[in-house]
Amino acid sequence: MQTLIDLLLLALTTGLCNNFVLHYFVGICPFLGVSRRIDLAFGMGMAVTFVMAVAGLLSWSLTYFVLRPGAPLPDAIWHLAGGEGSLDLSILSYLVYIFVIASSVQFVEMYVRKFNPALYKSFGVFLPLITTNCAILFACLEILKHLQTPDALWGLHEALVYAVSGGLGFTFAIMIMAGLREELDLCDVPRPLKGPGIALCVAGIMAMAFMGFTGVDQSLSALLSH
Repeated sequence: MQTLIDLLLLALTTGLCNNFVLHYFVGICPFLGVSRRIDLAFGMGMAVTFVMAVAGLLSWSLTYFVLRPGAPLPDAIWHLAGGEGSLDLSILSYLVYIFVIASSVQFVEMYVRKFNPALYKSFGVFLPLITTNCAILFACLEILKHLQTPDALWGLHEALVYAVSGGLGFTFAIMIMAGLREELDLCDVPRPLKGPGIALCVAGIMAMAFMGFTGVDQSLSALLSH
């Protein structure tokens, strides 16, 4: 039961309280570039969520078994070769994570191009740009951080919940932004603020609004503990 409560709190904290876009300000490029229509924003959000989930799964597996200090696989090979001590391959983390993200994005791009050509055409250049979406790399690095600290060692279930809820939080934020921008098209926006200007102002107001979720996870944790 406690595990379910912890996972629920992790999902709530990641998706709302510490939303990747509105709290850490990562993933801003697709957030602003693909938030003009709700249907397109939803498609991008689902693509990012899928890539983030796959990247989270692979990054946890590679980090736990290969990259982290004292990982079992390189240590076993090192000891078979006659070496002493343990290896730390975490210096390769960025390279490995970028490769994992790029491979996942390529898979999503091929799937969307084959089964939904209209959505693929609507994405344009932004679908390949998921590769450079720093929100996905941020999730992988957070998983790495929790695998390098023995006191807060994450299991696979926690890494997956973190990645999926981070992607859903991104989807939630970009869909709200798309809805607001569709309404802004019908408003009399001052000429100097048209386009990216008013979008950035709205994003800033959304970030301040999401600050209202601060402390909700702690209150919910205290409530569930009783």
